Amino acid sequence: MPTEAKVATVAELVEAFSASPSAVVSDYRGLTVSDIGKVRRELREKGITYKVVKNRLAKIAADQAGRPALAELLTGPSAVALGGTDEASLARGLLDAVRPYRTVVVRGAIVGNTAIDGDGVTRLAALPGREVLLAQLAGSIASPLSSMASLLAAPLRNLGYALAQVRDQKAGEPAA
Repeated sequence: MPTEAKVATVAELVEAFSASPSAVVSDYRGLTVSDIGKVRRELREKGITYKVVKNRLAKIAADQAGRPALAELLTGPSAVALGGTDEASLARGLLDAVRPYRTVVVRGAIVGNTAIDGDGVTRLAALPGREVLLAQLAGSIASPLSSMASLLAAPLRNLGYALAQVRDQKAGEPAA
């Protein structure tokens, strides 16, 4: 029979897993309590929470939250990073925070309901942020539009140059 503390922990994890669109699972083996505190403080500044979880309770919470792919990553000592502004910033923030600790291994992540491995997390962290990607998209959409506007304005601009030269010739001034 589950205790009230375990039920509360599962409820808290269900809420956290449901609220975050992505989660990164890592091994925290080799970290001292003070090291985990440092990692948590660094991540908290970026809007990311880092929770050491019991695998059995986290698997129950993942199933209840509708994230069954997360349960597959929960083997051995596990810590879950949740939050961030987007998936790339979550991955980048966790990798930056645990970089000084060589013993920490990132097992994988859940983006939406898709699981990715540890190498995928590294590649995800290398992506630019959401704002940069949106700016690049807007630039790639605006570039052909500005080229089209320039091409459509060219005949009218050339006609204006030709009329100015005719005016200058009739006025007796040499063309520039």
